[in-house]
Amino acid sequence: MTLLVGLTGGIGAGKSTVAGLFAQAGARVICADQLARDVVAPGSPALKEIAHAFGAKFIAADGTLDRAQMAARVFAEPAARKRLEGILHPRIRERFQQLAAAIAAEDPAAVIVYDAPVLIEAGAHAAMDRVVVVAADEKTQVRRLATRDGMSQENALARIRAQMPLAEKLAHADHVLDGGLPLERVTAQVRELMREFTRAMSPEGDDASATLVRSGGKARGPAGPREDPGTPTRRELKKPLGGDA
Repeated sequence: MTLLVGLTGGIGAGKSTVAGLFAQAGARVICADQLARDVVAPGSPALKEIAHAFGAKFIAADGTLDRAQMAARVFAEPAARKRLEGILHPRIRERFQQLAAAIAAEDPAAVIVYDAPVLIEAGAHAAMDRVVVVAADEKTQVRRLATRDGMSQENALARIRAQMPLAEKLAHADHVLDGGLPLERVTAQVRELMREFTRAMSPEGDDASATLVRSGGKARGPAGPREDPGTPTRRELKKPLGGDA
């Protein structure tokens, strides 16, 4: 049985770096941002729906979505963001399910990491076996956004604070990685999680001891929380990959 791991975190927290480390450690990573690009390819039904909902001015001369202009619109207008999400999220979810099912058929023992910045906001965390949140302090996020994207401190703070608060993300986390640590320490955390995920899928996985990485105050380790024998797991509660999660 494959293990579905949802990976999320705030902007500039280091989530993309962690996704790359999971891939290096042997996980199969599916990137929600890439899926979002795929579903709005020129001529796609989603792009046509966006043009109808927001106007042709959001379509560039080459037929692609003007992502910068659309980002500015939805950042300034929460209602526009909700409307765009209503167009994109069902299609992204369907594409993720297709890819995850294909990976599971090819490698039933795969650890599939879904790298998604709005994993929790979109409700996709409910379909995961584990949820990993990458956290960093606000100062680190601002510094990274200034270096990476040339953002002013004001703009960086506005972007950070427009996202779901970290405390809310942590409430849904099975595991928390500190994205503000040096790369070698983050790498070690990811490798330990991968070892625990592999043990969790083995027949003796239920008896494996969990080594605490960091948690959002829930005393959860890399192998996840201990479930009460009568409590259904997230895998048992979630809908199958072929359905609407």
